[in-house]
Amino acid sequence: MKALLVLEDGTVFDGTSFGATGESFGEVVFNTSMTGYQEILTDPSYKGQIVTMTCPLIGNYGINEEDFESEKPHLSGFIVRENSRIASNHRSNMSLDEFLKKHNIIGIEGIDTRKLTLHIRSAGAMKGIISTEDLNPENLVRKAKSSKGLVGVDLVKEVSCQKIYKWNKKGKHKVVLLDCGAKYNIMRDLAKRDCQVTVVPAKTSAKKILSLKPDGVMLSNGPGDPAAVTYVIETVKELIGKVPVFGICLGHQMLGLALGGKTYKLKFGHRGANHPVMDLKTRKIEITSQNHGFCVDMKSLNPKKVTLTHVNLNDQTLEGLRHKKYPVFSVQYHPEASAGPHDSKYLFEKFIGDMKNAKKN
Repeated sequence: MKALLVLEDGTVFDGTSFGATGESFGEVVFNTSMTGYQEILTDPSYKGQIVTMTCPLIGNYGINEEDFESEKPHLSGFIVRENSRIASNHRSNMSLDEFLKKHNIIGIEGIDTRKLTLHIRSAGAMKGIISTEDLNPENLVRKAKSSKGLVGVDLVKEVSCQKIYKWNKKGKHKVVLLDCGAKYNIMRDLAKRDCQVTVVPAKTSAKKILSLKPDGVMLSNGPGDPAAVTYVIETVKELIGKVPVFGICLGHQMLGLALGGKTYKLKFGHRGANHPVMDLKTRKIEITSQNHGFCVDMKSLNPKKVTLTHVNLNDQTLEGLRHKKYPVFSVQYHPEASAGPHDSKYLFEKFIGDMKNAKKN
C-alpha cells in the first residue's frame, strides 16, 4: 500500500507501508545503529517520535521475546530503506512486519533514508506524519504543523509504571529505580550485580522513596522534554545528599536541572550505538549507545558544586557530571548498552562502590 511521509516544512517522501495502516504523528529523528532495531522499537524514550534507521536493511533477524526493553513499542512510526522479507535467526518468532501490525505501529519503506537523514541534520528534527489514508501532501503538512511536538510536553507520565513493584527479590544492595520510562536492561544489569531492585512510578515522592530504605537510587531514562517533568526534578532535589544517586539519560538531565542547571533542545539529537564520548579524568574514549534530543547546558552548572566528567567528541556537548560533595553522578548515554556497545558497563560498578562507601559511613 502506498504511504507518504510528510514533514512540517513541506518535504514529502513517497514510500510503501508495512506494519499497521492509518496515520501517525511524531517528531522525525534518525538512529545510526546497524543492529538493535528491536531494542529501539521497545525503548520508552522514543515515545512521541518517528524513528528513521540509517542502516539500509532492517528486520533481517526478526523479533524475539527475549530482547524487549519494555512491554511494547512506544514510538509513533518506523522508517526504513528496506524492510527485510526474510527473518533468519534461531530465536526469532515473528517478522518485523508482523510485530508492527500486532502493536499497531505504522512503518514506511522504500524512501531515500540518506536524503531524509541529511535533511534532518541540516534543517533539524521536526514534526512529521506518516499516512496510508490521506495522500494529499498539503493536507498532511497542515496536520503535521498542528500536531503536538516534544518541547514543554511531559511524556514521562505516559510511559512510567503505575505502581511500585519489585524487579527481583534478592540482592545485597537495595536500589530504588525511579521509572521515567526505564529500559529493562538497567534493571537486569543491577540485578546481575547483586542488587535488589524496587521500581517506583515517576511521581513517587522523595519521602516515599527514602521510606523504602534504599542503599541507592537510580534515575532512569525516558522520553520528552526534561524541563516539563517538574515533579521528578523536585524529587531529585530532595534526594541529593541523602542517598547515592545514579542518573541515566533523562535521569542525567533531571539531575542537572535539580542541581540548578538548564536544558536545551539539540538540533537533531544523538541516537545510535556508535557515539564517541571522552572520560575527562582518564582521557579514555568510550563508544556509547545514545538516545536523546535534549541536553544539559554545561555552562549553566555551578562549578563549585558540579564536576563535568564526560564530553561528546562529535559536538562537545555534556555527557556526564558528578557532585563534588555527595555520591551523586550521571551520564547522558546508556551504560546498560542494549543493544551494545559495552564500553560503559563500569559505571554500574561505580554506583555499587558509592553504595558500599555510604554504608560504611
